[in-house]
Amino acid sequence: VGVKESHQTTIFRIIAAILHLGNLEIQGERDGDACSVSSEDEHLANFCGLLGLEHGQMQHWLCHRK
Repeated sequence: VGVKESHQTTIFRIIAAILHLGNLEIQGERDGDACSVSSEDEHLANFCGLLGLEHGQMQHWLCHRK
C-alpha cells in the first residue's frame, strides 16, 4: 500500500492499544456517580505499555472528566 514498515508497526501498535482499551472492565460506584478501573487489569497494562503511558495516570483519567 506504500506505507513504510516503521509506520505500519506504529499503526498496528495503536490499533492493538485501542482494542485493549475496549476490553477494560470499568466498575461503577455510588449508584453510577463514579467509576474505577482495577490497577491489576491486564488490558490497562497492555494499553499503557503499547503507547508508553503512565499506568497510574491513565487509570485516574479514565474515570475523571477534568
